[in-house]
Amino acid sequence: LLRPRSKTEVSLFFACGLLWTAGMNDAHSQTPAPRAEPLPEELEGVGITEYPNAQINLDLEFVDEDGTKVKLGDYFKPGKPVFLTLNYYRCPMLCSLQLNGLIEALGNLSWTPGDKFEMVTVSFDPTEGPNLAKLKKQNYIKEFGRPEAAAGWHFLTGKNSAIKPLADSVGFGYKWNDERNEYMHAAAIFVCTPDGRVSRYLYGVMYDPKTIRLSLVEASKGGIGSPLDQILLYCYQYDPDSRSYAPVALNIMRLGGGATLVVLGITLSALFLRGASRRRTQLQGDHHDDGDR
Repeated sequence: LLRPRSKTEVSLFFACGLLWTAGMNDAHSQTPAPRAEPLPEELEGVGITEYPNAQINLDLEFVDEDGTKVKLGDYFKPGKPVFLTLNYYRCPMLCSLQLNGLIEALGNLSWTPGDKFEMVTVSFDPTEGPNLAKLKKQNYIKEFGRPEAAAGWHFLTGKNSAIKPLADSVGFGYKWNDERNEYMHAAAIFVCTPDGRVSRYLYGVMYDPKTIRLSLVEASKGGIGSPLDQILLYCYQYDPDSRSYAPVALNIMRLGGGATLVVLGITLSALFLRGASRRRTQLQGDHHDDGDR
């Protein structure tokens, strides 16, 4: 299926492999990775340009897997962050790998779509319709093994008039390739806040469960997660180079220092109270002895 058949396809295949395994460089990065030669013409405009805190138009209209007209804002609810993915359902490989990788990571969490967060998968192919979306949803929910996730994972299709503005707002560049008869695109999860702003970009086709969880806690601004998650989010910050949450030494030292002070305070308080109790007991004993005399 992926065997190159011409010089053009050789370069295209090689470049796609690089994009797939390494992801796309952030267009706003201060230290972009050096590239020996420019991308093939077929890949110009393909990739991810990060727009942190960009507001998504929640009035964009799509059709869900049941054929019902919906607005994107229907899936953005107070207190619930959203995982947004842009895929197309006839994709021969990359989209399936991405969604399978997401399922695998979520399988290691106790959270399920529809519970603490929502998931929205939008096809960027305007020729695809709700029947195909429904089939894909059934397959992925079955693969996930949690039937209850169906209420929180939505598969949408739509027209270019909605698809293109959505893709542009999150910086998702894609292009149709006539020679290969498929779309060229990158893979990323757009982690969105409950009010529809882009909080974080997660790249690739394999995802670390801790990164998945912390990105959701971060996007919810503490609206979900346990107190431990809040502590972890304080001690860990997202590292765009490793594309994961890395420990922050200064914050860990601060937290450790604070914990030490708390423990010391509790210990000193306990010693003080114990000493005071002993003194009271001794005074009561002395008073009792005086009474006997």
